[in-house]
Amino acid sequence: MASAKPKKKNPRLASGRKRARQDVKLNAANTSLRSKYRTAVKNVEKAVAAGDKTKATEAFAKAQSIVDTIADKQIFHKNKAARDKSRLAAKVKALATAAA
Repeated sequence: MASAKPKKKNPRLASGRKRARQDVKLNAANTSLRSKYRTAVKNVEKAVAAGDKTKATEAFAKAQSIVDTIADKQIFHKNKAARDKSRLAAKVKALATAAA
């Protein structure tokens, strides 16, 4: 049976080895931030689905800062971040008008 992925070769140059070490750290940091982003978005959507206006607005405020951080660090494109914030804001606003 052949393995799924071919084994990566180690870089020969010191700069290449350093780059590989840095990539591991960067990948872990980016993965963590991406996970935090998804969790924040889910929390807002859950609050909206539950119909809890105050919880939804609080969760949206937290999600906004996380989305902005993700965009600033260029993990997601700024337009994607803006689009997601806009969609979440629309859901929270619709919940507020439906409750009133």
